[in-house]
Amino acid sequence: MKILVVEDDRVIATGLEYSLQQEGYEVKNAYFYKEARECIAEELFDLYLLDITLPDGNGYDLCKEVKKRKDTPVIFLTALEDEVNVVMGLDFGADDYIVKPFRIRELMSRIRSVLRRYQRDCDENIINIADIEIHIRENRIYKNKQEITLTAMEYRLLLQLVNHRGQVLTRNQLLEGIWDISGDFVNDNTLTVYIKRLREKLEDDMSNPVIIKTIRGIGYCIEK
Repeated sequence: MKILVVEDDRVIATGLEYSLQQEGYEVKNAYFYKEARECIAEELFDLYLLDITLPDGNGYDLCKEVKKRKDTPVIFLTALEDEVNVVMGLDFGADDYIVKPFRIRELMSRIRSVLRRYQRDCDENIINIADIEIHIRENRIYKNKQEITLTAMEYRLLLQLVNHRGQVLTRNQLLEGIWDISGDFVNDNTLTVYIKRLREKLEDDMSNPVIIKTIRGIGYCIEK
């Protein structure tokens, strides 16, 4: 797990690097705003520890850069303890705000807490079915870690089946659900075409589908 520490006080930065490495984290230090921006643009980190006051910029703008690229946890480490700065930091999207001086044990506890929260959110927003990953928050689908492209209608149809995993949905239920959401006219023949296209993109063997199963005479289902 990689952490970017942005701290202009090299003594504090070195101490943080040592303590985090002792906990098994991979650490990279940046001492200036410009250097930190380059790190954020070039690498993906699992957590960002940002000082707010830097010689050539501020941590608030760095937090915006991080959150714009990806929703990754950010913890501010700063000597600014007044309420205005705390609120401002949280408003910029920070997940926690720790005032210096702080105890290393407290920092480690807060890091674990934030990472657990993100992992829980991540688990709730990623659905795994066979070799398919559905990232609900990003509206992205992956098969064997490779992103696949679905049309809006295909995606809505897949979500309808996924949201009722283990339940057989009749063709009429699927038609009503798609029509209600999209406002487009979809008939029985069109549904057949969409199911076929989904299988072409998701299944390894079209003749023996294991993800979207046909329940003869009733409809379709995705098993739990």
